[in-house]
Amino acid sequence: MAQLVKLQDYISRYQIDLSRYPTQFVRLKKIQWDRVKQQWVSGEEAPQWEQLESVEEEKEGRKTFSLFEKLKFKKAPKQIENIEEVEISHELLSQENDEGEIPEEETTLFFEPNIVYHPKTIEELKKMFLDQFFHFQIKWASSTVREKSYVDPKFLRDSFLRNILQRFPDSFLVFYYPIIKVKKAPVELDIVLLTPTECLCITVAEQENQAVFVGDGDRFWTKKFGNASKKMLNPLIQLNRMETVVSKIFLENDVEMPIRKILLSRNGYFDYPGTVFNVQFVDKRDYPQWMQQLRLSSSPMKHMQIRAAKAILQTVQTTSFNRDIWNVEKEQE
Repeated sequence: MAQLVKLQDYISRYQIDLSRYPTQFVRLKKIQWDRVKQQWVSGEEAPQWEQLESVEEEKEGRKTFSLFEKLKFKKAPKQIENIEEVEISHELLSQENDEGEIPEEETTLFFEPNIVYHPKTIEELKKMFLDQFFHFQIKWASSTVREKSYVDPKFLRDSFLRNILQRFPDSFLVFYYPIIKVKKAPVELDIVLLTPTECLCITVAEQENQAVFVGDGDRFWTKKFGNASKKMLNPLIQLNRMETVVSKIFLENDVEMPIRKILLSRNGYFDYPGTVFNVQFVDKRDYPQWMQQLRLSSSPMKHMQIRAAKAILQTVQTTSFNRDIWNVEKEQE
């Protein structure tokens, strides 16, 4: 799973220690998956899972159920042969220093009680785990030990965010619509994806299914849907603006990393005459292949990639609340 480093202006633990949390995230995921798989294979109750209840959840008066309270069943031997591992890369693990045990508050993975069926195959179990982990990852990316941010529920329903986090490698760092400060003014970017070898600036153009975006002007384009046509702002304007901002940040921090611009639509098509320098158009026809190419990347995290992420994190805007304030407000509701 790609790592969600910054989500809008939410607090991020990666801002505190970018050299520590990427490797910790991979360790955490592997530990939890090993537990899930072991319990699924054996069908036996694991005592340690009874202790994975969040202190904060208890304060809020909510009961957290372990995944295995819902998976108490045996699997026939023929059903568990050739079990595949969840795709967990180990590049980051090899780079980690000996940090000892991870503090309980930072390692505990909470599965919400919304598991309503028993997985019959390893693929079903894998999907269940990744979907549950996605919800945890949103919490992971919007809180620290002392602070947390209010998360807009729309991100939990964001299919593109879920897709890139679940399908891209652990070594990819994602900035999802981060709000940064340019000359003390807040500016929202689109999606910045830092791979080990390059920076991808991604602008998404998605509206009606099968819509066609015709690039017929510098300022405005035409969107065609069925027999209807409508003017829209040229999405390349935002994409170019984002690339300019990121380039300036890299230049000021001596970051040497190529930047590639992506204009993307999963459910529509682009009709653009000619080509644009350093811009890749990815529409419904190209999206599966584009995703697969990135997914197959096997490079470990690089020093320059971490340096690029730190440079961006130094400019971000953050809105968060002390956990004590959060709990007081919860009690008053």
